[in-house]
Amino acid sequence: MRIDEALAKSSELESDSARVDVEHLLCFVLQKTPSYLRTWPEKELTAEQLSQFESLLVERSGGVPVAHLTGQRGFWSFDLEVNEHTLIPRPDTETLVEWALELELKQQSSAVDLGTGTGAIAIALALENPAWTVDAVEFVDQAAELARRNATRLEVSNLRVLSGSWFEPLTDQYDLIVSNPPYIDPNDAHLAQGDVRFEPLTALTAKDNGLADLFYIIETAPTYLNSKGWLLLEHGYDQAEQVANKLKQVGFERVETRQDFGGNPRITGGCWRV
Repeated sequence: MRIDEALAKSSELESDSARVDVEHLLCFVLQKTPSYLRTWPEKELTAEQLSQFESLLVERSGGVPVAHLTGQRGFWSFDLEVNEHTLIPRPDTETLVEWALELELKQQSSAVDLGTGTGAIAIALALENPAWTVDAVEFVDQAAELARRNATRLEVSNLRVLSGSWFEPLTDQYDLIVSNPPYIDPNDAHLAQGDVRFEPLTALTAKDNGLADLFYIIETAPTYLNSKGWLLLEHGYDQAEQVANKLKQVGFERVETRQDFGGNPRITGGCWRV
């Protein structure tokens, strides 16, 4: 089978992102970049490559996320190892990283990422700011080990991964706290659809209509923030107003919401004691 014929298999795949999925799987099998697929459409897959590709297509047709099939997902400017113990990093979370990098923090600032999962946010901040000290907290042991492997492979020297629940292992104060916590209502019908079916519910759902963890972080963060420190939170598309109101109620100032790449209100944050 030729590369262009393999790409045409996207028409047989039941997925909202069928073409992209097939490209990712084909690049994984061939160990090539997307540009290679476009440059050499007439290249033939070996028998071994074809067998692997067709096997992956069957699994993807069954709903298994591409990131789980390849064991990796691109985020920011790097690739992350992913597995079934963590949330698969989404491009929209890069909006949080962008905002964090815009903040006028001192050169040698300290930051902590709560519920780090793969380590995506923490690693991005640490790589972009080598003079920062960055902590990442993760409750699930397997996920914490995954984040450590990602940090080691990417040679991130100014990041440490701590095991524990939210603020539990922290003893310091920070200039920046960031988090993409669970924020989906446990009864949300979307949990039975798409990639989230294969992701851990502990990384997705929270009590009180998905707001419990968000509100806990907001209420507790001031104890761990320096004066003029920032708290940035990712949340559901319909939770911005509630999160913003909670931040103001607790005493945060300069409260603002940013949109994700789809135009949905996705990140809300504020400054502590301006």
